[in-house]
Amino acid sequence: MAHILVIEDDVQFLLMLVKMLEQDGHNVITAGDGLEALAMLSTRCPDLIITDILMPKLDGVETIMQLSQQGNLVPIIAMSGGRRSITAEFNLESAKLLGVRAALSKPFLRSDLRNAIDEALR
Repeated sequence: MAHILVIEDDVQFLLMLVKMLEQDGHNVITAGDGLEALAMLSTRCPDLIITDILMPKLDGVETIMQLSQQGNLVPIIAMSGGRRSITAEFNLESAKLLGVRAALSKPFLRSDLRNAIDEALR
């Protein structure tokens, strides 16, 4: 299965997501925000990155932009639950414009996650 980096600042959601991925046989590493993820990526090369969009320090869109500027070819799945003033759809559409392979609106079903992973790794 895949080596996956999950970037997510919500600890409860992160734990649930990691558990689902590990139950499906994936190896998972995690980062709490984009800055932490970029530092990890200097020494590790996952098969897939799954990132939240709204995070402190360096959000998902900024992280995706920096990865693109660095020539990163690792496929990315963006996920977002939105906030009061910004919808999940707006966040995910922004990520799609930056070239993510799949987008998930929180909350999502396990089958949606599996489908997004399959699509991203094709």
